[in-house]
Amino acid sequence: MKLDSVDFDDLKGWSPAALARAWPTFLKSCEAIAFGHQPLRAGLNPDPAFVAICRAALDLEPQASIVDRFFRSNFVPVRPGPGFVTGYYEPEVRGSRERTSVYRAPLFCRPSDLVDVRGTRIEGWDPAIEGARIGCAGRLEPYPERREIEAGELGEKAQPLVWLEDHVEVFLIQVQGSARVVFPDGERIRLVYDGRNGRPYTSIGRELIERGEIRQEDMSLATLKSWLRANGLEIGQRGREVMQLNKSYVFFRQADAATPAPVGGQGVPLTPLRSIAIDRSLWGYGVPVWINVDLSTTGFEPGRLAGLMIGQDTGSAIVGPARADIFIGSGSAAGEIAGKIRHPADFIAFVPK
Repeated sequence: MKLDSVDFDDLKGWSPAALARAWPTFLKSCEAIAFGHQPLRAGLNPDPAFVAICRAALDLEPQASIVDRFFRSNFVPVRPGPGFVTGYYEPEVRGSRERTSVYRAPLFCRPSDLVDVRGTRIEGWDPAIEGARIGCAGRLEPYPERREIEAGELGEKAQPLVWLEDHVEVFLIQVQGSARVVFPDGERIRLVYDGRNGRPYTSIGRELIERGEIRQEDMSLATLKSWLRANGLEIGQRGREVMQLNKSYVFFRQADAATPAPVGGQGVPLTPLRSIAIDRSLWGYGVPVWINVDLSTTGFEPGRLAGLMIGQDTGSAIVGPARADIFIGSGSAAGEIAGKIRHPADFIAFVPK
């Protein structure tokens, strides 16, 4: 990919104070890299130069001026092309450990026959595919897509982790990659990504815009959910069929009780407005990225978001060298903002000197 170098002093909004605010988030990634922690979703192997930078960062005194000199001494800012950002969040939904008349939509844990194959050299196999299963002939074969899984293709291998109110909630949690579930007795648990079927991701929001079902300027999380429910969520109904256009299917596990925040693909807790999802085939986890974007049309205050963000997550829809998905936070308010973000942005990645 073509990278155009940029001077630190030309970054709009750059300041030692702004940089220091992102330092704790950067250190989370550095700790995982320096100590060789395995990510939840495999990515590029860390560059040795970046590993060395991370080890040095862990011993650095966290003063704004010192952090500023550290970045200027160790990194080169580069622009890989016109940037584009979206937003994501951690949903909080009501649910149950048992199926009831209210909670009837299952969110599945990882099936026993799901095999992680990303990065494996297999003749005739798309390297972008993450999940597969071993067929009766002992060879890897594609894992069932969403429509097949929802029709019962997995049988007893698909065990519900929790039950939710409807398939819209299941679908959106799979798109976001994490969730908090509140049970009727008030107990809360956090769910984290635990594998996917490896099928391609399709944006149903974009599909509905292209079909003329929802105007682009009207598209939001609330609008999408309303359209799906109004058009039916049972097998064969329009709302369900639109969701099944997205063949990708994500599985989950319950996080440890001590997990303080949703966990991204790198395996570290995410920080609102500091953590981003990046294309893990092009950037390694932990990559610092300076993003400047006007979000005034989304309800985000103060409107413009400019600052250092860290690549701690990934997603099937996040493809390209200047593409980022910004973690907005948890809950419905964050979801409303995240659902409106589809904006051009300045995307400046920091690469080791």
